[in-house]
Parts: sequence; C-alpha cells; structure tokens
Amino acid sequence: MFAKVSSLGLFGLNAFPVDVEIDISRGNPQFDIVGLPDTVVKESRERIRAALRSCSISFPVAQVMVNLAPADTKKSGSVHDMAIFMAVLKAMRMLDQPLDGCAFIGEISLNGDIRRINGVLPMVMLAREKGVESVFVPAENALEASVIDGINIYAVNNAEELIRHFRNEELLSPCEHYIPPETAYNEVLDFSDVKGQQSAKKALEIAAAGGHNALLIGSPGSGKSMLAKRMPSILPPLTFEEALETTKIHSISGLLTPETPIITKRPFRSPHHTISSAGLAGGGTIPHPGEVSLAHNGLLFLDELAEFDRKTLEILRQPLEDRKVTIARASGTVSYPCTIMLIGAMNPCPCGYYGHPKRKCICPQKKVANYLSKISGPLLDRFDLHIEVAPVEFGDLSSKAKEESSADIRKRVMSARKIQEERFKGTAITCNALITPDKLQEMCPMDENAEKLMKNVFDKLGLSARAYDRILKVARTIADIDNSEVIKKQHIAAAAQYRSLDRKYWSEG
Repeated sequence: MFAKVSSLGLFGLNAFPVDVEIDISRGNPQFDIVGLPDTVVKESRERIRAALRSCSISFPVAQVMVNLAPADTKKSGSVHDMAIFMAVLKAMRMLDQPLDGCAFIGEISLNGDIRRINGVLPMVMLAREKGVESVFVPAENALEASVIDGINIYAVNNAEELIRHFRNEELLSPCEHYIPPETAYNEVLDFSDVKGQQSAKKALEIAAAGGHNALLIGSPGSGKSMLAKRMPSILPPLTFEEALETTKIHSISGLLTPETPIITKRPFRSPHHTISSAGLAGGGTIPHPGEVSLAHNGLLFLDELAEFDRKTLEILRQPLEDRKVTIARASGTVSYPCTIMLIGAMNPCPCGYYGHPKRKCICPQKKVANYLSKISGPLLDRFDLHIEVAPVEFGDLSSKAKEESSADIRKRVMSARKIQEERFKGTAITCNALITPDKLQEMCPMDENAEKLMKNVFDKLGLSARAYDRILKVARTIADIDNSEVIKKQHIAAAAQYRSLDRKYWSEG
C-alpha cells in the first residue's frame, strides 16, 4: 500500500516542498524514515505510534517505509509529524477524502495534540507560490499563517479533528484572512520625557528621517540610553512587505506569539555587551538568525559600545554594507537580511568624564586611547552621524516647560520619508541611507556653494570615499527635512558637523 502526502521544510529562511511517501508492505514489522532526516525527524516514529494509539488506531504490523523527498535535502525538526501521520492513515485506507492540494505542517504529541512549530509563515508563503490550495497547521500557528491571503488555512488542535475532517464526519472551517492593525505608538517611550538635549534630538530626528546609523558619545547620565530607547516612537510604520520580511525572521526564531502573529512595529533589539559573535550575527549547526537580523527593518541599539568584544563588533562591518549576513556551515549556506539602523552609545573613557566641561577625567591618556581603540576606524566610518551628548544643565532638568513630543517629531520624519518614497519610486531603495553609489549623484544634486564646501571638507578632514558618500546622504536627508530639492551649503555644513567627533576623541587618543 502506497500513499503520498505534501509537507514543507525549512532551512534558514528558505522553505522547500517535501513529499512524504509511504509504503506499507509485508515483512518484518519495522518503521523506517529515510530522506536525510535528522534525529528529531527520526523520533517522530515514536510520537506517531503513540498518537495513533490515542486515536484507538493500531499501528500496522508490517514493514513501513517513509521517504521524505527530495532525498538529497536535509530535513530537520518536528514539522513533518502531521504529514507522516496522515500518510500512515492514507496508506492504511482509513481516510475518505483525497489529500491532493493539501499540505500538512505541525508537531504531533504522544496524546495526539498538535503542537506549534517555528517558521510557519515562510512555509505557507511557499505553499501559495506552489499552488497548494489548503495548509493544515497547529491551531497556535493559525493566526500567523492566515496573514497570507489566497490560500485556505485550517487550524488543527489534535489528530482526532484531522481524522473526522477527512472522514467527512466534522469538517473544519478555513480561518479568516488576518489583516494586521495599524501601528500603534501609544505604548512606547516618548521624547517628551527627555529634558534638554535639543541638538541630540535633532540629530536623531535626521537619523530616523533617512535611516542613518548614529553614534552617541557622552558622559554617564547625560541621557544617551534614554534618547536611543525612544527612537522607535519616531520611526515610520512598517509597510506590509517589510512586515512580512521581518515576521519571517521572527517566525523561524520562535519569537511570535498567538497575540502578535505579524510584526507591525519596527523591531528594537538591544543585546547586552556580553553577547557572542554567533548571538550577534547568527550561527549554530543549522544557522539561526542573530540580533542583527532580528532587527531587520528596525533598529539595533548597542549600549556601552566600547564594552563589547572587539572581534564581535568587527563582525558588523560587512553586514552594515551588504545589508545581509551569510553564514556557511557543513549543512549548507544561509543568508539572512539585515537592513538596520545601528545606534551605538558609549562613554568617551573608562571613568566616563574625558572631555567633560566640569568634572576631571581620572584615566591615564593611554587608558583612554586603549578604551577608544575598541571601536576601530572602519567601524566608526560606518556611523553616518557622530552625536556628542552634553551633560544636562540644571535649568533644563528643573524646567516645567513641555518638551516636544515624539508625535510632533514623527510628523517631520514622515514628511521627509514621503519625499524619499516619491524620489525612489520604482527602485529597491527605501530611504536615503540605502542610496546606491550609481544613484548618488543623481539623487543628491548640490548647488555651486555646496559643492565648494564639500570639496573643502573632503580635503581638510581627509575623508574616505565612504565618509564622502555618507555625508552626502545625510545632507540629502537634512535637505528633505527642509523641503529642498537641491542640497545647499548649510545642509553640507550640518552633515559634516556630525562627522567631527572622531577627530576630537580618536585623533587625540
């Protein structure tokens, strides 16, 4: 007796179709699974035996051979349990309805319950592309799967529900298509909580408007972390395409909950400085995404930047340029996207008061130099804005005047992003920070005075080609905030000002 049932597999972000083929024949009773299964897949034999018993069905006393095709692709996890279970029933001639056009993904427990799995979203997206009509998923994953329109999603709680459905005894109803709500900003921290720091707020507004990386440097207690943690409140909402991209990464990482089936807010990831290289960039035998990919289409905040291991920080250099992380293992190579805004915050020295206007730094010069050297020149060059966060004055702290709210700042950010949306229509570029070198001159026209100033800045500061590009992109964003089509002298001056702290601190160190 032969049967074939469709399932789906996952390697990294890449889903692939899997055909569960089963043959039940006479011979010594045994149950084998072939097709490059890992240990978890092989263990499904015992789960399926127990699940059949829980449904009062005897496992066939015969030679049972299951093949997971294609046989040359590694299969991992418990995602194929439900499909193997259905294949056994189909081969035993215990189901009435045909299984053509159906795919099954989910883990089955010993008592027949169907448990949630990771990575449902990319698998359902592939199923729709392949023309699958219906996908049966664990009930806890149903809301996540129903985000994808144009395919029937069935939520399954236990094995008995499946059997009754395909025996036409009690049909399951397809889930309604889930439409995510609009992004709500009422639960996030607000910039109105931060007293003073107008120049730092303005710089972060520019960073948000253009998607630029920013480095905050200042003494302890000046408000660096407060400012950075409020950045999500002024970032524009995710588009539906961006939300799907981001949700796929969180889905395979198991970070989605039934209450949040799709990511609607831009991610904000803030790992501790003791994080490993694999934790930041991703890794493992079967490579999993790291913090830099979990922050895709959002913000990665590295507080106490100089306390991170230098080798760990250096891993960021290539992903920040390529906007993706590629991890090679014996099992295969996986690429995860990481289009992020990187915000770093650090003290200028171990004691924190180097360059402070009122408190004396107690660190020897060599110790300051060693501390600052943890941030290499190439990594520093990848920050578009260097922002000095000065100590807060008593007058600002004691002031009863209301500070500008995040909602007001966000309006200006959204206005600048709208200009960029029109400018980049028809291209893969979404914000000024992502302008490619071939489009730079076209997208960033300067008037004569701006060109002269840019030349002087380049020659005087000895800028690299990357620094030149980034100053030009920041100037483009400042011009957008001013609603100016052409980059003017004042825009170049402001952008160049945000590249000066490496000369103040690192050159002296």
